[in-house]
Amino acid sequence: MALAETRPAPAAADAHEFSKLQKRLRHQVGQAIADFGMIEDGDRVMVCLSGGKDSYTMLDVLRQLQAKAPVRFELVAVNLDQKQPGFPEHVLPEYLDSIEQPFHILEQDTYSVVKRVVPEGKTMCSLCSRLRRGALYTYAEQNGFTKIALGHHRDDLLATFFLNLFFHAKLSGMPPKLQSDDGKHTVIRPLAYVKEADIAAYAEAKSFPIIPCTLCGSQENLQRKVVKRMLEQWEKDSPGRLETISRALGDVRPSQLSDRTLFDFMALGRRGDAPLPDPEAWMAHSPAAADDELTPAAPKPDALAALRAKAFDPIWNP
Repeated sequence: MALAETRPAPAAADAHEFSKLQKRLRHQVGQAIADFGMIEDGDRVMVCLSGGKDSYTMLDVLRQLQAKAPVRFELVAVNLDQKQPGFPEHVLPEYLDSIEQPFHILEQDTYSVVKRVVPEGKTMCSLCSRLRRGALYTYAEQNGFTKIALGHHRDDLLATFFLNLFFHAKLSGMPPKLQSDDGKHTVIRPLAYVKEADIAAYAEAKSFPIIPCTLCGSQENLQRKVVKRMLEQWEKDSPGRLETISRALGDVRPSQLSDRTLFDFMALGRRGDAPLPDPEAWMAHSPAAADDELTPAAPKPDALAALRAKAFDPIWNP
């Protein structure tokens, strides 16, 4: 009986678990911001808010960090209303007003464009993403935002890595921080270290007013969903595997891969002034030539840039 009396009530236990989850999210987001220099003093950050669990969580945690951060920065939530039929236009403004969060609703009918251009049954994500990105980039430039925050999480980064590996034959992914092709925008992903399950639990506990997407959310056979199911099965079979892979993305060894533009294999073990090998001479009698399977000529290795030492500021991790 005494043992039973020492146990916390369910409500107290739930509150304790939520407190641990909230601290973990703050720590992971703060770690990512510090590791990749995502936010600087004086930044004006455009937080892209879709109405999904990821972007709600990102905004919520950034607001918490803003109060204790070692630098001062501004947060403005921006939602792109794509004019999807049945979209509840009142939900986001009411929520953002309730928490006194500055915001802007950007209206652009990308939905009709996607439905008109993409054939029935084909994947809409690529075109939808380009149109959405173009609208948000334009608004960011017009309104002086220095950073654009997106709600992609750890599992999104992993899925993108495997999509590129399986379907595009390249080792690349979704970086925590990037610069747009035109050099005008810096995109950050503060949830880069946060797993999706924690976000889902946090969003449920906070009762965010989730708005489902009727475009991408309705396409069940997307390659990304296939990869996601694969990753979920891996984690089920071997708990912790996804975290291991996530850490591996930050520990790349070019000398142990095969990319000749990242590592100077030609110089490795070369004796004095010995001439470089002539690919044409080496393959002159290769039977592969008849099959049009010639190995591409070795590109000239690029100079390797010196890696920056990580600057981790513990103040980002309350």
